[in-house]
Amino acid sequence: MSLIESEAVDAGRMRDRLHRYVRLETPSGDADALDALLDLLRRRYDELGARTELHASATGANLVAHFPGTGDGQDQRPVLCLGHHDTVWPTGTLDGSVPWLEQDGRIHGPGVYDMKGGLVVFETAVELLAQHGIPHRPITMVLVADEEVGSPSARGLVAEHCRDAVAALGFEPPHPDGAVKTARWGSTRARIRVTGRESHAALAPEDGASAIEELVDQLLVVRQIAADHPDMLCNVGTIAGGGRTNVVPGEASCEIGMRFTDTATERSALAALHELAPVRPGTTVTAEILTSRPVWTEPDTGELTDALARAGRAVGQEVSGRPAAGAADTNLTGSLGVPSLDGLGPVGRGAHAPDEQIIAATLPERAILTASLLAHL
Repeated sequence: MSLIESEAVDAGRMRDRLHRYVRLETPSGDADALDALLDLLRRRYDELGARTELHASATGANLVAHFPGTGDGQDQRPVLCLGHHDTVWPTGTLDGSVPWLEQDGRIHGPGVYDMKGGLVVFETAVELLAQHGIPHRPITMVLVADEEVGSPSARGLVAEHCRDAVAALGFEPPHPDGAVKTARWGSTRARIRVTGRESHAALAPEDGASAIEELVDQLLVVRQIAADHPDMLCNVGTIAGGGRTNVVPGEASCEIGMRFTDTATERSALAALHELAPVRPGTTVTAEILTSRPVWTEPDTGELTDALARAGRAVGQEVSGRPAAGAADTNLTGSLGVPSLDGLGPVGRGAHAPDEQIIAATLPERAILTASLLAHL
């Protein structure tokens, strides 16, 4: 007999809640939009018996929800759960390039996969534990408003709740085959700023110093840094500068995303970035770290993955895990030594892409798996 039967989950209700969350578009940085969804989620957690607390931020509030434990054991350290309610999609996407669509057993829409589907999985798992009277540890959910840009407003909040957590569970999307994520690469966002000296591009070019040309040369150096660190990924995501074609540009900048497999590579590459120096007279070059998530390596022991395997078997599911290149808030929990797993959201594909989608049937499956895992910790 399964710990929780699939018939116990109202899949239609899960779909309806997901639709409601997706209709409230929540691009990172839009505090009003984010807080509107957060209010809905807070009321939902209150219904499920949580004590909730808001942590204000200019870019949208973060929420901590404390669900009481029901076990009789001496060790009542909480399980820390991590989610975010921001997405990469601007307001208006739902009525434009990425509409809500249910077709062939899949649900399409902005944020269904990353990660509003995971939020529905979490709340349903907590509800299942209560409905079935299944003992579990206290659960703390930290819901982050700016995860997609590195969680700058919530890093301290996550670290604070790591102190007494027995484990950390993330509700980001899993691997495409449903495997959970047992480690993550480190991730750093950096900005290179260049200043030059403006002058007339035809009458007095020698009086100028082109910030754009200097930036191009600096990006060649960045390319070499990447080549010297073959286990690193480097993407120049934005570039800007100048104003008119008849003016030697006085300012230019770019933002770079860097991913690291290990701490030594991270330290070496970032040290090289900070050593960038101007190539041409009259220019200055600075490198600034915008956000940084540390490398989360796989633990020496797999006690948490073993618990996941047992939890899966208890509900008739076989679940595996492996590292992931993408970064998330579990980078921090894992790097701080808290046993961590991520990817408990529904199975799908298309994170940050126009074909973002989930397999509808995996919403209840992942909720059952999560409830079982919480019961096994």
